[in-house]
Amino acid sequence: MPSASTTKSKSATAARPKAATAAKKAAAKAPAKPKAGTKKAKAPAEATETGHAGAAAEPAPKKPARSKAEKVEAAAPAAPVAAETPVEPKAPPAAEKKVAPEEKSGHPAEPKAAPVAKAKPEAPAKAPAPEPKAVAPEPQPPAAPEAPEAPEAAKILHLKPPITVKDLAEHLNAKSYQIIHDLMGMNVFASLTQALDTEVAKKVCASRGFTLEVEKRGAPQPPPVIEQPPEPPPAPVVDDMVSRPPVITFMGHVDHGKTSLMDAIRKANVVSGEAGGITQHIGAYVIDHGKQKITFLDTPGHAAFSAMRARGANLTDIVVLVVAADDGIMPQTMEAISHAKAAGVKILVALNKMDLPGANPDRVKKQLQEQGLVPEEWGGETIVCEVSATKKTGIEKLLENMVALAEILEIKATAKGSARGRVVEAALESGRGPTATVLIQSGTLRVGDAFLSGDYWGKVKALMDDRGRSVKEATPAMPVKVVGFSGVPQAGESFDVLRNEREARGTSEERLNAKRLGKLERRPGVTLENLFEALEESKNKQLNVVLKADVQGSLEAITTALTGIESEKVTLSIIHGAVGPITESDMNLAAASNAVVIGFAVRTENSAATAAKREGVQIKLFSVIYELIDQVREAMAGLLDPIERETSVGTALCKKVIELSKYHVAGCAVINGRITKSGRARILRNRQPIYDGQIVTLKRFQDEVNEVRNGLECGIRLSHFDDYQAGDLIECYQLEKIPQQL
Repeated sequence: MPSASTTKSKSATAARPKAATAAKKAAAKAPAKPKAGTKKAKAPAEATETGHAGAAAEPAPKKPARSKAEKVEAAAPAAPVAAETPVEPKAPPAAEKKVAPEEKSGHPAEPKAAPVAKAKPEAPAKAPAPEPKAVAPEPQPPAAPEAPEAPEAAKILHLKPPITVKDLAEHLNAKSYQIIHDLMGMNVFASLTQALDTEVAKKVCASRGFTLEVEKRGAPQPPPVIEQPPEPPPAPVVDDMVSRPPVITFMGHVDHGKTSLMDAIRKANVVSGEAGGITQHIGAYVIDHGKQKITFLDTPGHAAFSAMRARGANLTDIVVLVVAADDGIMPQTMEAISHAKAAGVKILVALNKMDLPGANPDRVKKQLQEQGLVPEEWGGETIVCEVSATKKTGIEKLLENMVALAEILEIKATAKGSARGRVVEAALESGRGPTATVLIQSGTLRVGDAFLSGDYWGKVKALMDDRGRSVKEATPAMPVKVVGFSGVPQAGESFDVLRNEREARGTSEERLNAKRLGKLERRPGVTLENLFEALEESKNKQLNVVLKADVQGSLEAITTALTGIESEKVTLSIIHGAVGPITESDMNLAAASNAVVIGFAVRTENSAATAAKREGVQIKLFSVIYELIDQVREAMAGLLDPIERETSVGTALCKKVIELSKYHVAGCAVINGRITKSGRARILRNRQPIYDGQIVTLKRFQDEVNEVRNGLECGIRLSHFDDYQAGDLIECYQLEKIPQQL
């Protein structure tokens, strides 16, 4: 029985391992073909099942077979890594170890189908074992690091300065106290609304996994864009330039009749509305002379309003220099000439008050020649007109010369495009809010236009001319009152119409934020180096003032006048200046700052008056600037401590010391002046002062007296002093307090 069957199985078993070994080597060399490798892997499985029967007959192992099996084991694991199905990767090595004893037979084997068919049911039993060892999710780890990259890009935080604690907490999706806790860890103690340093904000963001990128504000860039665009459109179109009314400014010295002359021209009583008959702020008016319109600017003549006068010269085409024929050229007149020459405008001289007996036009013309204004009748180019505002003489000739000079200058502007102009005056009116008188320089301003003026923006809600009538549009050289500002602009600011409200509001916010950033800058603290400087500054007297005025121009002029008061001993500080009535908030500020509230041509609200009594704040109201400046100067001088000056009253010589039971008395003779009981006395011994004190007792014989005159004898006792000696001189003097000057 074993002879025939065993021989066939030996030959088949010996041939199949060799075929399996060859198949594995081929699979190792070609790892890119998974299907071929799978088919070849079945051959070792068949050989394994058949090899069990042969292994029972011949169990003699040999060393050469192990070396071949090791080669098969080395090749077998390489195939599955390539992409082969990991079902039977370890079956061939196990089969080789069992079949190895049969390799020596060397019989050529012919495989039979029957044994292979019987071995099929046993193969699946070993197949599931390797499946768990195959790491299926290994291809996924490369995708895992890619997932966090997306959130990192999303954690970049873009913020514009100033960066406050509250804003930072909102953008970091954190509570405010958490951000404050982080800052405390960095030794930074900040409140919710305090602006943080950029580097500190970056550290806080980095601690929470964010990258902070600070965006630079583009505030400085929009203004040029806003101011430039209105100009280019009219430039290429020459036909759009048409003649416009001339803008004429009246300048001159105080009380030389500028407003009276304009009153005669306009046939309206403007002087009666001015406090003290002096123009307090700029007025803009329009008149009709025949078919020609003329725009007038009336600037104040007082020296304190020099800034307003300069602004008027910059807006004007022709300056009418009003000079009183009986007074001549004064300091403010020369100042007006300087402003007009600096602005590069033509000057026309009006000699006013020619009806007065002391009028001397020739003397005034000579003074004008000294200032470089040579009259036409003297061979120059300056037109000089003799007028009288009260008698209304020479006014027609003056107007004709204005129109003729305007025609020579060929004053033109375009009425097309967006309006551009300048703020002549601004105020805060009850019921209307911030308003401004605007002089249009080019384009046409209409109701509903969005505009920008300085730091503020707005939309034109209403337009009113110089007589208070509502108008729908304003053309070049036309002064109008504009209602709709978001705040009170500075007088002299540019006025530009923009395309829409969004652009105007955005630019305004950028400018206000830039201004707020400047205020947030911290002042340097006291150091050892500047400690003595700070102590010295604290000794200086300071007068704090809260200033309220009726219009912006008056506020500027008063501020300039007050800050111009020079004093090394007293510092004037205007802690708040605004336009409008005096309110309760002004009282609170003044009470906290120990300040005086000064109002110029404004009223005081009832709540403010009540608060002033409660807080003990002084309110001073003025309507004429002379009085305001003088009062402030006196108040500044009152802050200074008076100087104590010593005045000698008389001298007495001690002749004898009278010793009493309780004290000693000096018996003296008055040798110079007089000795008074209310004065102080100084004892001189050998010409050296040894004591200074108050006179307690002054007696003549047994009577108490108030004074003893020269040549008389008396008894003198000083407070807390008993060491009198004969020959001592007792000098009596008084201390006088003299107020200091600024």
